[in-house]
Amino acid sequence: MSEATCPTCDRDFSSERGMWVHHSQVHDEPLPNRECSHCGTEFHSEYEKVYCSADCRDAAVSFVGADNPNYEGKLETTTCRRCSTEFEYYPSEKEGTYCPECVESAQWQSTPDVTAEANGQWGGGKERVHCAVCETTVERWPSEISETTLCSEACRREWLSEAFRGSGHPNWKGGGNVKYGPGWRSVREAALERDEYTCQVCGATRDELGRNPDVHHITPVRWFENSDDHELTDAHQLSNVIALCSSCHRKAEFSSIEKDVLRAKLAGSATE
Repeated sequence: MSEATCPTCDRDFSSERGMWVHHSQVHDEPLPNRECSHCGTEFHSEYEKVYCSADCRDAAVSFVGADNPNYEGKLETTTCRRCSTEFEYYPSEKEGTYCPECVESAQWQSTPDVTAEANGQWGGGKERVHCAVCETTVERWPSEISETTLCSEACRREWLSEAFRGSGHPNWKGGGNVKYGPGWRSVREAALERDEYTCQVCGATRDELGRNPDVHHITPVRWFENSDDHELTDAHQLSNVIALCSSCHRKAEFSSIEKDVLRAKLAGSATE
């Protein structure tokens, strides 16, 4: 027993859906599935259309008088939040906030202040800390401060050289790692003042280096530590230390500058 018959070829189908698919594929035309709310004409649409054409829509929908979205009678009155002037607006647009004059003039609008304490992420600003190598005072944000604060690339290289030397090196196999002990800080400051914060080999000044020169032990500290006749503090004598830039310091450490040359520099500065 058939449930649906094709209106074009009178073929019977067991389901409504089968007949609809048949009509679209065989007769190349989908069957109507909607009825126009204005003229009653049946038509096909994949969407939920109410009218079969634009003419029917224009005829059915009125835009006259109060039916017009911009009908003057629908204007509402409100007060501008900035200048307190009353103005009219269409509620179909959006809630009235500012009058047209204030909207056109953007000069009254200012960018909020988010600097320093006004910023919700404010952490107190930069802090003054000392470089771990040359002890120069520098300013750093709290997030930049760690156990080792360094003021320059030169100090960073020097710190790395010291930190990964001896037992600090991952390939360390044992040996002496001498600590300078008491007296070093005071003699270091005295040597810098005596040598006028200038490398005694190449003449580079503190201003040219961007930091204090290094202070080098002419006779190494480890020699005094291993001596049975000396104390570690004996290494920290003005006659055994000299101000050098980092480049000359490395040369002295690797004996590219002889100790006698360094002692002669000290003797020459003492007679001037």
